[in-house]
Amino acid sequence: MMDLNRFIFFGYQRLGLVSHAGNVFISADKQDLANSSSERMRNAHDRSGTLPSEGGSRMRICMLTHSSYETDNRVRRYAETLAKRGDQVDVIALSSGDISLGSVKIDGVTVHRIQHRERNERGKWTYAWRLVRFLLASSLLMTRLHRRRRYDMIHVHNVPDFLVFAAWYPKWTGAKLILDIHDLVPELFMSKFNAGGHSKYAAFLRTVEKASAAFVDHVIVSNHLWYETLVARSVPRSKCSVFLNHVDPAIFYRRARTRTDGKFIIIFPGSFQWHQGLDIAIKAFARIKDKIPNAEFHLYGVAGGGNLQNDLAALASRLGLNGRVKFCPSLPIDQVAEVIANADLGVVPKRADSFGNEAYSTKIMEFMSQGVPAVVSQTKIDSFYFDNTVVRFFTSGNDQAMADAMLEVIGNDTLRTGLIAGGYEYVANHSWDIRKKDYLDLVDTLSKGG
Repeated sequence: MMDLNRFIFFGYQRLGLVSHAGNVFISADKQDLANSSSERMRNAHDRSGTLPSEGGSRMRICMLTHSSYETDNRVRRYAETLAKRGDQVDVIALSSGDISLGSVKIDGVTVHRIQHRERNERGKWTYAWRLVRFLLASSLLMTRLHRRRRYDMIHVHNVPDFLVFAAWYPKWTGAKLILDIHDLVPELFMSKFNAGGHSKYAAFLRTVEKASAAFVDHVIVSNHLWYETLVARSVPRSKCSVFLNHVDPAIFYRRARTRTDGKFIIIFPGSFQWHQGLDIAIKAFARIKDKIPNAEFHLYGVAGGGNLQNDLAALASRLGLNGRVKFCPSLPIDQVAEVIANADLGVVPKRADSFGNEAYSTKIMEFMSQGVPAVVSQTKIDSFYFDNTVVRFFTSGNDQAMADAMLEVIGNDTLRTGLIAGGYEYVANHSWDIRKKDYLDLVDTLSKGG
């Protein structure tokens, strides 16, 4: 019978998924085939649990994410926390920008980049095919890695929810599964493609969400509002828990300001999507540009499909903001912290009548961690977690109200100082250091059959 490693490799070839990563897999296959009988015996003992796994780690864990590991704060925080305590952690992820496919070690975590991320999808089916292709590729690789590692835990991050089915083989052989819901997919889909809540696509995605949740041992959701939505339609309350996208002090520690150019930098780091309200922010900036002549608006991120970035650039041009609104590429999360530390004001202009109304804004705590005051749209989710002692709210969708809020924070030293102090205190009380033990306890309990 053909060795399963070779079968998996040929599957990659037929799917056209080998590319640069193929060299890595070929090399690994040859290494597997060349293993001595004693090495194969060691692997068998390791799988049975009678010997410690490779490197003496406590547990063997694989994470799966349809995102770039370097820029995904949530995935990195989990993975590096596990690696720091001695667990063996693999992450199967995308490659973004000019980063090549293949495997690399990052802060104790082995990252396998198996597919490039393209952000030019303009239709449902283009987007769906790329997700399915990633599902197939990740399933093949995870199966192969599991035969070598014998994972104790698979932690799958959505979007999409159905990525959990890539872990069919580890589950079949005893591994425990976590589904980590960063975003509610039906709501995200409706926002991204302007589909109604009663559309057949949204109904199908709710069915997929429920099936995916049933397939795993535990579901993590990224905020308390979505927790209530999720347990009402897809997950038993006892099987679900909330983990916010907490700031990791190992990355977002207080940094010294190094910029001395005399400019006043307003910053937005995040995806360029309609629900983020970036057009509102640009219009608000146009209202204050003459009052703050040294101000610039820097947007760090990537377009979420379509022509939104071009539309935003055209809007800035029409408003006479050429040279003062800058579109910058997304950065690895540790570089984002450095950029924020050198900004003067952070903005979160989300629309309250869209997906953004209940999507938690991680960037707010990132601003706070670096002593940067934040002007925030008064959405349902951000009003749930924050108040006027730590952020300056404005009425969502109102560019005049946003402009007024920015001018107030810029011109009122007492307000500005208070927001900075309140932000520091909030982060100290809600950092990842406070919550990571709960995550580690969850992983340990599940792996022991709890």
